[in-house]
Amino acid sequence: MRTKTSTMKLLFLILVSFSLSSLANGFLPSRTMLHKFSANGSNNYLTTEELWFNQILDHFSPYDHRRFQQRYYEFHDYFRPSDGPIFLNICGESACDGIANDYINVLAKKFGAAVVSLEHRYYGKSSPFKLLTTGNLRYLSSKQALFDLAVFRQHYQESLNLKLNKANVENPWFVFGVSYSGALSAWFRLKFPHLTCGSLASSAVVQAVYHFTEFDQQIGESAGAECKTALQETTALVEQRLQSNGKALKTLFGAAELDIDGDFLYFLADATVIAFQYGNPDKLCGPLVEAKNAGEDLVNTYADYVKEYYLGSFGVDVQTYNQKHLKNAAVTADQSSDRLWWFQVCTEVAYFQVAPSNDSIRSSKVDTRYHLDLCKNVFGEGIYPEVDMTNLYYGGTKITGSKIIFTNGSQDPWRHASKQTSSPDMPSYLFTCTNCGHGTDMRGCPQSPLNLEGDASNCSSPDAVHKIRKQMIENIDLWLSECHDAGRSYM
Repeated sequence: MRTKTSTMKLLFLILVSFSLSSLANGFLPSRTMLHKFSANGSNNYLTTEELWFNQILDHFSPYDHRRFQQRYYEFHDYFRPSDGPIFLNICGESACDGIANDYINVLAKKFGAAVVSLEHRYYGKSSPFKLLTTGNLRYLSSKQALFDLAVFRQHYQESLNLKLNKANVENPWFVFGVSYSGALSAWFRLKFPHLTCGSLASSAVVQAVYHFTEFDQQIGESAGAECKTALQETTALVEQRLQSNGKALKTLFGAAELDIDGDFLYFLADATVIAFQYGNPDKLCGPLVEAKNAGEDLVNTYADYVKEYYLGSFGVDVQTYNQKHLKNAAVTADQSSDRLWWFQVCTEVAYFQVAPSNDSIRSSKVDTRYHLDLCKNVFGEGIYPEVDMTNLYYGGTKITGSKIIFTNGSQDPWRHASKQTSSPDMPSYLFTCTNCGHGTDMRGCPQSPLNLEGDASNCSSPDAVHKIRKQMIENIDLWLSECHDAGRSYM
């Protein structure tokens, strides 16, 4: 979940990705987890027409009857009113500015589906409060978000029936999500199986993780031996120069405002992550390996990559990493999602990306204490992630739901928080290629910038992507058919 620049909107997470990310919706960038992909241009959205729903603020209180306005979108161009399914495309930890024209467009055409998308509470224009103080954030959680989806789903079905002059009709519903919203998709099927025929949980981070060392280890594997060595040498040099002349070093990377060294080191670690997470490894590894072989300054080469790609074309805002910025509780028209996602990180899921004890890529100074101190500094005493409770509630990777498709990219570090083993009613597929990252099934390759209709032609192994997409379609077709046969929207 990242900030927006004037030219590119970003989101842990995403979080995030996110950036489903970016994501058009629901991808998590490494630090905030999901990443919001840029989707500028009319062709990149199926629709941007805003609609509004009067949502319940607290689904768990019998006494609190407050409501807030929640933004959503609908796309009916391919919808068969007689028997077409409804695809609920979940927005994640970022502003939801429309329904992205990714692979869901292909699926909607194939199945004659309507597509609806609900903005996550608190994000974008769906904020219940004008101040995002720690106290006002108490209604921001995955549990509340799931009930939002359930209540909205019921409301939308009833409204559709009125429009079509039908009574007691239940269209078949299928839920989609990527990254954090992928986890929500899986959890929605788990907690509300009577409201959906099934779910696609793309790069779904269903396992809350306290010490997420596998994240960094995957970056090393995805980078390959040469690039990994160059990255490790770069990190060592950065740490040395940070001690000797930190101000000059931060200025070199365009990050002079990051007073806390941990924030700066996290920023540099994320700049590496994004190349592999979103299918652009050559942007990073090519120049860095070339510089190492030529005996050139690795820090300068890495700084060029960070400024030209991460801050430039990718559009990240350095303020995303500034704890002073994260403490800002004001709601503005162009507010970022950073504080919001960090609240979810610091209370529910952690995903603390820390350096393993040896052979790490990122600095060892980016440790668990750094994360806990951030949570305390930004939100106050007593705020820390209840990881065990989250996994107890949802099941983590031992989730025992049904009719959930899990997909992951081979190069994506977030896959280690996802369900990577298949079970009879919950298939898990791995897209394997050198640029298969976060949300490959919905985004194609690379995952950012947006590929219209999730074009997979630039994946290093397009056939591998097409094969798994075919299996996904077979699962969706079967489960929708079972709903039709049962005469209801679920099984």
